[in-house]
Amino acid sequence: MQIRYMYQLSFTQSEQRIQISLSNNFTLCALFFLAFFVRNKKMDNNIVIQRENELSKIVLDICFRIHKLYSPELFESVYKEIFCFEIVKENIAFERQKAIPLIHQTIKLDAGYRADLILENKLLVEFKSIKMLADIHYKHVQTYLKLANLKLGLLINFNVVYLKDGIKRIINTY
Repeated sequence: MQIRYMYQLSFTQSEQRIQISLSNNFTLCALFFLAFFVRNKKMDNNIVIQRENELSKIVLDICFRIHKLYSPELFESVYKEIFCFEIVKENIAFERQKAIPLIHQTIKLDAGYRADLILENKLLVEFKSIKMLADIHYKHVQTYLKLANLKLGLLINFNVVYLKDGIKRIINTY
């Protein structure tokens, strides 16, 4: 009689699966093999960060395509609509205008904070179409990240000649 154990490792976009067949003769070798992979397995936190980075790459690819097609003269709401249309085609879950409450000690305040988009509860995306980003826009995204307990946010200003100049990647360090 053979007993099969499945151990799953996720490193990149593709999942790698290791299947080990244990029998009386090879039990010890298989357990050492399994222990080696468990010890050397990347931490779950790294896997989450990898997914956040994958999402940010997808977001930026879509934003570059939109900016190339329509240039920097549209309203922010138009860019959001086009972006949402494109992200649906990527089969990525997202929430628009998600309310972010402020919790102070024991009270919950619905202070009116709303993030433009939150993708898979991992990445916050804030769109702008203004002449120039100010420090306050950066601080807004930092506050949203802190209140929503997210690690990564993108602040994207479409009203620039080169989109690369309008992208700010913000990491929550709290």
